[in-house]
Amino acid sequence: QVQLVESGGGLVQAGGSLRLSCAASGLTFSTYDMGWFRQAPGKEREFVAAITWRTSTTDYTDSVKGRFTISRDNAKNTVYLQMNSLKLEDTAIYYCAAARSPGRQVLVGDRRYDYWGQGTQVTVSS
Repeated sequence: QVQLVESGGGLVQAGGSLRLSCAASGLTFSTYDMGWFRQAPGKEREFVAAITWRTSTTDYTDSVKGRFTISRDNAKNTVYLQMNSLKLEDTAIYYCAAARSPGRQVLVGDRRYDYWGQGTQVTVSS
């Protein structure tokens, strides 16, 4: 049974930092593309960042470029999202996801992902 468990969310002031973690089990982590998505109240879920398994190529949505960094540790079956310079508009539930894929391009569409975590709340205050 595949499980993705996010952690690291919380309440932070604008300009602060958080690091989200997503621990995976029940799959061969090193052969899965991993992504982070978020959903704010009243809004649709949106792509945040993703990393391929084959080359660790990354991509980000424009609003987080230069502030967020996605990385993976295959030895720990974990993907991370380092979030710096947080803004009020980053407030959302953050989900990690795993995708079976050739790993040759970054997957930005949520329908490409096969497994999802339960989410972790990130709240940025002024």
